[in-house]
Amino acid sequence: MELRALRYFVTVAEELHFGRAAERLHIVQPAVSQQVARLERELGVRLLNRSSRTVRLTDAGERVLEAAREALLAVERVRGAAVASKTLRIGTAPGLGARLERGVEALRAYRPELDVVLVDLPVAERVQALRRGELDLALSRGMLCGHGIRVIPAWSEPLRVVVSARHPLAGREAVSLADFAGFALRLPPRQADPALHEAVVEALRDGGFSPRVGRPAGTVQDMLVEVGLDPGSWALLPDDQLAGVVSDRIRVLSPEPPLAVTGSILARDDDLTESCGETVAAAFR
Repeated sequence: MELRALRYFVTVAEELHFGRAAERLHIVQPAVSQQVARLERELGVRLLNRSSRTVRLTDAGERVLEAAREALLAVERVRGAAVASKTLRIGTAPGLGARLERGVEALRAYRPELDVVLVDLPVAERVQALRRGELDLALSRGMLCGHGIRVIPAWSEPLRVVVSARHPLAGREAVSLADFAGFALRLPPRQADPALHEAVVEALRDGGFSPRVGRPAGTVQDMLVEVGLDPGSWALLPDDQLAGVVSDRIRVLSPEPPLAVTGSILARDDDLTESCGETVAAAFR
């Protein structure tokens, strides 16, 4: 019997609604339904009476709810005792300097006994290390999804337009996306950071703009060099990735209307108490 199934069942029992339970757990609704159904099969009893409009606990569900809460509370007490001397290993994302400093400082102020260790890994390796238990948490731009991974939205980061100093719009402070209809957008390759790539594409889609996309860029630094040399291209990057960048070849502009991406805390779905995850997320806001 998985702790995840117990937690999902308790959340549905408290909300009496699968959709609200999924939102509270930051996962999709089918995953909640599957885990609750699996728990019912394991126990051999129906825990919830479902209809198109209502969700109600059965008599067996009432009894299991009380026992499940006790089990989850016991697990939290065990984890709380372990955390007293725990090293918290966090997989980091590039270009989070100032936010990372603030987040770690807030964590240490809240839990001074924690030894926070930062591990710099590419996003795919970050997620795999988290699954293997080599990391306790990971940071990601965008809402990266995956089996066994819990995603907690933590911060909103503005996107900035980057153009060559020789670009026709370089003299402006704010620009409309429509102004870039004839220019090639440079994006990070999807395979390098799927969550960030999709977050930028979705932000553009929400802004009602479909750009002409140029060839994928390499690293952020390479992208800035290439855009600086090519007035026919532009880039859209998270604000923190541009902090401290000094170059006479580029200009950083604000899009109108403003665009942003969501930054998230990633945790193993069966290995982090909700209170700890929310504490970490609050530290990085």
